Amino acid sequence: MIRLHETDNVAIVVNAFGLPAGTVFPDGLTLRDFVPQGHKVALEDIPEGDAIRRYGEVIGTALKDLPRGAWVEESRVRTPTAPSLDALPLATRVPAPLPPLEGYTFEGYRNPDGSVGTRNILAISTSVQCVAGTLEVAIRRIKRELLPRYPNVDDVIGLTHAYGCGVAINAPQAVIPIRTLQSLAQNPNFGGEVMVVGLGCEKLVSERLLPDGQADGVVRLQDERHEGFGMMLDSIMAMAEARLAVLNRRQRETCPASDLVVGLQCGGSDAFSGVTANPALGFAADLLVRAGATVMFSEVTEVRDAIHLLTPRAETEAVARALIREMAWYDDYLAQGGADRSANPSPGNKKGGLNNIVEKALGSVAKSGTSAIRGVLAPGEKVRQKGLIFAATPASDFVCGTLQLASGITLQVFSTGRGTPYGLAEAPVIKVATRTELSQRWSDLIDLDAGRIATGEATIEETGWELFRLILDVASGRKKPWSDHWGLYNDLTLFNPAPVT
Repeated sequence: MIRLHETDNVAIVVNAFGLPAGTVFPDGLTLRDFVPQGHKVALEDIPEGDAIRRYGEVIGTALKDLPRGAWVEESRVRTPTAPSLDALPLATRVPAPLPPLEGYTFEGYRNPDGSVGTRNILAISTSVQCVAGTLEVAIRRIKRELLPRYPNVDDVIGLTHAYGCGVAINAPQAVIPIRTLQSLAQNPNFGGEVMVVGLGCEKLVSERLLPDGQADGVVRLQDERHEGFGMMLDSIMAMAEARLAVLNRRQRETCPASDLVVGLQCGGSDAFSGVTANPALGFAADLLVRAGATVMFSEVTEVRDAIHLLTPRAETEAVARALIREMAWYDDYLAQGGADRSANPSPGNKKGGLNNIVEKALGSVAKSGTSAIRGVLAPGEKVRQKGLIFAATPASDFVCGTLQLASGITLQVFSTGRGTPYGLAEAPVIKVATRTELSQRWSDLIDLDAGRIATGEATIEETGWELFRLILDVASGRKKPWSDHWGLYNDLTLFNPAPVT
């Protein structure tokens, strides 16, 4: 079993498939119940109403007496209230900068604006969902007829979505989906060659998705020059070919690690997430920050209950207040929808040993490492600074991935305990398993096994360094993660809190 902090009165069972009642540990602790892998056992008698502690933090109170050796199962734990946002410490424990990490590079695609991509992709944006089917047909033809002529281009993808028509385009919260689509089109992996396919009657005018100063780049299907479907496809292909010719001139070049923009995310989390994979991600995040790179962590609902650990790490009071701003916005958003914190975690998270959102959040924030938090992004905002950044997103894997792409990540690291076959066509995704059993069972989906930390075969530091080097190799195209090997890519999913009319 693993106990994380000296004040903890619970520990999690490490053994695959759990341990039966009657199991005796070397310290004399005897299990009173069968305890599944990753689930908690009481290390001492915990009377009804007393605090249950993990990570050195209160994760709940006992709903009934929990004798030493009992299974601390979900139904026996009351979830505590979320930390108040009114009296949080602001920038009171700003970490001192760690020594710079110099000499690390990767092979990337440098763009005219100075950003650097890890892929060379033609991404075709859409201004409305009505054109998605047409674009799908066009992309099949582009890949079959055009792409072979441009061998330096990795792929052609459509940035499709369910937005643009029947929406309250001027509603205050419409800024989020519109900003997301504008930012997505300019992800560094797309080389600045923005192209939009629109219909012509939608509320989200196609030109709004073009960068400032770009005068052309729109194919409008309702254009009167189009006589039939064939001409629409021809127009899309002609504009695509002009951009493929430009992208084909891009070549990988040696770039400092400071040019990386890496997103961190977890999905299918379990009780090991905060013990193995996420601490390893956090160690790698510190290495990236030391190398001058940009690192984003996200998922508001999986940060909210640990916000009291993050605001002291903010570099300035202004950054701390921006963190609070995003927490408060999401509190209001959930309240308007009649949802509460119990909507997270998922049934799978609970099966993996996570009792509630407090325990999940404490494990989730471990992937942020120990560096000072330098900035905060509202959903869909582009990142404009180096260091550790909190990018506010929902916790949904696909919504978070879409928003991190919009904010500018060029590579993502995704930790999972229960397992999820997740990937992005727009940026490489490195999947890290929290448990060795998952890594072995999904050997052709998991890129790195952090479960070795739990069994003592590797340390957090060793695994963090391994992940750091893997990030450089994947960013350089020297190694291909499993999701790219299979072409396993999830759809983009816009976050739209604005009304649909």
